[in-house]
Amino acid sequence: MSAGSHGASSVEVESKYDVDETTPLPDWSALPGVVRVGEPEPRDLDARYLDTPAADLARAGVAVRRRFGGPDAGWHVKGPAQAGGRTETQWPLEADVDPDAEPVVPPAVQDAVASIAAPPFTPLARVRNHRTAYALLDADGGEVAEFVDDRVRATDERRGVESAWREWEVELGPAGPADDEARAGFFAAVDAAVFAAGGRPAASGSKLARTLGH
Repeated sequence: MSAGSHGASSVEVESKYDVDETTPLPDWSALPGVVRVGEPEPRDLDARYLDTPAADLARAGVAVRRRFGGPDAGWHVKGPAQAGGRTETQWPLEADVDPDAEPVVPPAVQDAVASIAAPPFTPLARVRNHRTAYALLDADGGEVAEFVDDRVRATDERRGVESAWREWEVELGPAGPADDEARAGFFAAVDAAVFAAGGRPAASGSKLARTLGH
């Protein structure tokens, strides 16, 4: 991860799954390198997404959001990464911001997307999520991956359509496998554990896409 006046950037490598309201949590005992599961950590997240009226960001595969709650609260720009996964660049929240007020995209975030979109940016969607996070740990206590159990309430702010669902995500952590072959094996084991519990591959690529009916 790099940090500076242009925000802090990282690449996410993760898998997403759809699950029913009563689906039991997976058994992670067969995951390569994972010896124990950390205690559940509840997080309440509230994200507002914005785009231009002509959806310039969406056409470029980029999302701009302001999120409250959790360890990465702030402004985020998410886009495709060359080597798979998604890039995410983050800036801190402004002081004393009302979560219910219409978001105003800060100049640094506008600059980050200036090559593909220009103001005005208007509300696109609101995604509120009660998340329970679990660290999947190796023998030294390093985080191989993070598993999150998300219960989502979302609003398409331009159409006034509300929806709710449950989903899971598994994202590689600092102690996760570093090469492509090991990562593929790890996520194959994740798939097997999720499918055994009753989960299925996610029908949408992101919470934003699902909120907008894509």
